[in-house]
Amino acid sequence: QVQLVESGGGLVQAGGSLRLSCAASGRTFSITGMGWFRQAPGKEREFVARFSWNGGNTYYADSVKGRFTISGDNAKNTVYLQMNSLKPEDTAVYYCAVLVLNVRWDGWGQGTQVTVSS
Repeated sequence: QVQLVESGGGLVQAGGSLRLSCAASGRTFSITGMGWFRQAPGKEREFVARFSWNGGNTYYADSVKGRFTISGDNAKNTVYLQMNSLKPEDTAVYYCAVLVLNVRWDGWGQGTQVTVSS
């Protein structure tokens, strides 16, 4: 089992910034990357960004490209999400997850609320 602890959410005005952090512990030996998803009220959970331990490759949803930056520390099994130029439509609960053997997402965190006011 993998345990994830997220932090860094909050309330910010449109145009502002927030930085999310997520640390993984437990059975981390099969982790090949970490990522962020989000779920807004009444909507399905959607992919936001991914960071791969092999080569540090990053992947983003089109909706956040150019505004969000994901980074990671393999040694600490920690991933960060720097969110700039936030928009009200970024309001959601943000979840961290680990990518297991580049095949499946697992170990979902408890989520952290991000609220962007207009």
